[in-house]
Amino acid sequence: MSTKQFDVVVIGAGPGGYIAAIRAAQLGFSVACVDEWSNAKGGAAPGGTCTNVGCIPSKALLQSSEHFEHAGHSFAEHGIDVAGLKLNLGQMLKRKDTVVKQNNDGILYLFKKNKIAFFHGRAAFAAAAVGTYDISVTGAANETLTAKHVVIATGSNARELPGAPFDEKLILSNTGALTIDAVPAKLGVIGAGVIGLEMGSVWRRLGSDVTVLEGLPVFLGAVDEQIAKEASKLFIKQGLKINLGCKIGAITPGKKDVTVEFVDAKGEAQKAVFDKLIISIGRTPNTNGLGADKVGLQLDERGFIAVDGDCKTNLPNVWAVGDVVRGPMLAHKAEEEGVAVAERIAGQHGHTNFNTIPWVIYTSPEIAWVGKTEQTLKAEGIAYKAGTFPFMANGRARALGDTSGMVKFLADATTDEILGVHIVGPMASELISEAVVAMEFKASAEDIARICHAHPSLSEATKEAALAVDKRTLNF
Repeated sequence: MSTKQFDVVVIGAGPGGYIAAIRAAQLGFSVACVDEWSNAKGGAAPGGTCTNVGCIPSKALLQSSEHFEHAGHSFAEHGIDVAGLKLNLGQMLKRKDTVVKQNNDGILYLFKKNKIAFFHGRAAFAAAAVGTYDISVTGAANETLTAKHVVIATGSNARELPGAPFDEKLILSNTGALTIDAVPAKLGVIGAGVIGLEMGSVWRRLGSDVTVLEGLPVFLGAVDEQIAKEASKLFIKQGLKINLGCKIGAITPGKKDVTVEFVDAKGEAQKAVFDKLIISIGRTPNTNGLGADKVGLQLDERGFIAVDGDCKTNLPNVWAVGDVVRGPMLAHKAEEEGVAVAERIAGQHGHTNFNTIPWVIYTSPEIAWVGKTEQTLKAEGIAYKAGTFPFMANGRARALGDTSGMVKFLADATTDEILGVHIVGPMASELISEAVVAMEFKASAEDIARICHAHPSLSEATKEAALAVDKRTLNF
């Protein structure tokens, strides 16, 4: 077994890890990154949950399923007649796998470009000495790496319901939900969060009868209430059956289906039989097997690695970023923390502003937001002004044939500083970036209202919502 020395060893090559490794290499450090994800052939598959079984493959299937739905329901309106429309699910899944591999290969190329040593295997703390840590790598070739700094970016795992472990055949996590090889006639989804809604949307478009069971009494409680209500109406109109306030009971898999017993919001006992069941009730930090106990790495009561505001752990020169620490479980949050940590190791002042991290749900219509919701502002007693603008009054949205939803601005009643922007509608994931930039620069709603936006564009709805804060929309 050989021992190799590095300034920085990053454990995990998901969005937080591989970005931290690249930034550290840019800053002149000798860097190694260890990751255990493998593809179907046993080769390295860096990119973590996001690239392999999360953000990237789900967006590929969302895009494909949206094309299929447009071809079946919208093309005729555009004067495009499609005869004999058929779903080739095998090809759709193959394309998804190709997109994933392109991202895996892209990360491996970036490691090579930045002279980062990549090790395919499982990393764990082996020992701590004065000023260094030994990291054991268990893989095709077992090795020991010695590091001055360690960045832990081991991500998270799907949370199981007690008594209903994932078999990825009938009871599915996000992993199994992305590889269903035949469209299920009846699909159940437990959890109306981001993953549940996105996966439910994919399979509904492809022909499944989708029922969503959510424990909370409100739909998308973290989303601005007005936006969430609008989204709920649109999803129900599309055919998603959304049941709120459900208490899940026994889940019993059979040979070809799975039975879910639950109590509905009225307190009545219900039973549903599904061909497949997706469980998306959150994620748990991935710290098992890390060897935290060998070096005294502190975890909190939920298993997350305990860090301060700078992502420092209780151990000197050991850092942690992304899903394995506090804060939102978002790929782009992990990336920003990865960059900030690399810069702090270099003595710089890396910074991550949690108040301007955007959130996106890639349903159709998309939902995106940044900053505070109206219900949060009310609860905090902050005086505010609100302005909304519907996409039905936007020329580009009409031309696209997608006029659902709205843009909503929330601004301080006294200073007019933008406190939150919330969008449900076409390309919300792209439109939200303007709001993030504006809030980073402490812009006012009036600033956005005064900026010239291209016509016709969806971004004009952003301008009009900013104008609406002062009750002077021009097109509605």
